[in-house]
Amino acid sequence: MSNSVAEIPFVDLTLQHQPIQSQLEEAILSVARRGDYIMGKALAEFEANFAAACGAKHGIGVACGTDAIALGLQACGIGQGDEVILPANTFVATLIGVLRSGATPVLVDCDLETALIDLTAAEKAITAKTRAIIPVHLYGQMVSPSQLLNLSGNHDLLIFEDAAQAHLAEREGYRAGSIGTAAAFSFYPSKNLGAMGDGGMLVTQEPLVRQTMQSLRNYGAPRKYYHTDYGTNSRLDTLQAAVLGVKLPHLPLWNGDRNQIGKLYDTLLSSLRSQGILPIKNLSKSGHVYHLYVVRVTEACPIDRSTLQTELSARGIQTGIHYPLPCHLQPAFQYLGYKLGDFPHAEELCQQILSLPMYPGLSNSQIHQVVDVLEELTQTPALLTFQTPSSLVPG
Repeated sequence: MSNSVAEIPFVDLTLQHQPIQSQLEEAILSVARRGDYIMGKALAEFEANFAAACGAKHGIGVACGTDAIALGLQACGIGQGDEVILPANTFVATLIGVLRSGATPVLVDCDLETALIDLTAAEKAITAKTRAIIPVHLYGQMVSPSQLLNLSGNHDLLIFEDAAQAHLAEREGYRAGSIGTAAAFSFYPSKNLGAMGDGGMLVTQEPLVRQTMQSLRNYGAPRKYYHTDYGTNSRLDTLQAAVLGVKLPHLPLWNGDRNQIGKLYDTLLSSLRSQGILPIKNLSKSGHVYHLYVVRVTEACPIDRSTLQTELSARGIQTGIHYPLPCHLQPAFQYLGYKLGDFPHAEELCQQILSLPMYPGLSNSQIHQVVDVLEELTQTPALLTFQTPSSLVPG
């Protein structure tokens, strides 16, 4: 294949923004005209609309997804002396959020085929101190709501969803954000619903959680200069809320586009299973919103992942790894006492996973191009050979 083919970026936000550019500009100008930059009209409107879209009663905008987790757990009454179960293979913000709440994180392994939290392992990790579980709806696919609710009911656990990658994802008749007591979302620009900067939100069914969260995000003050909680400054800017409010009505269409792209990838990649390229399994069908499309480069592949990624890049195809090192092996968290070998599935996935281009507007011809290059590379073993993955032990 010629190296002169068009480049395919990992993410291309311009395809989403161009058709609604005038609306985005007008929304920003409207905030500027009103001058309500903090806790303004557009924020209140977006909070209500996004919560309703998730099937929740209340939405509280904050500065970022990490704050949504940390402050959200506090608002749910989780803190010092409480244990919170979460998967080892998640973005580190999930773990940081638990630590910031004052609770003790208890990591568990994941399912190798879906990369979602292993709920059997989670159940075994429950102790008398366990108060909550954080199911991370990774890559845009929800953890099974029915299994979560059974686990919660049997052990009196609070369900706190990490839905940072799962805006409007669905499974078993539930939407992300509607299963448990509360859920945290991120509006980082590359998310399915992304701002033009950082942003996050907690959605909840509980009026008391809403009230406490509104106080915590605003210096612990339920009203001006009256502080009842030890809070912080974490408010979703009105400008960002205005941008998100314009984009929200388009999200179902964008998510549908992502799902169709995922289906086409699945179909085209089926012939490469024998070459060790295995897509992360979709158990949610049309409810998977594919924030990321992730494959496993297993030992059956004639090329190691690093070489494969390098060769794809050389041919103009950008890829990513989400994530290269599991939480329990990150240097900053060695004090938690976990070690290599504690979560073998998470560790194996970190050495295998490769995220392919995925965004609304990615064309069928581009998807075919990605798969064609993968097929060319994996069927040329004389050119490239599989190498032993590098160690996961932090350097």
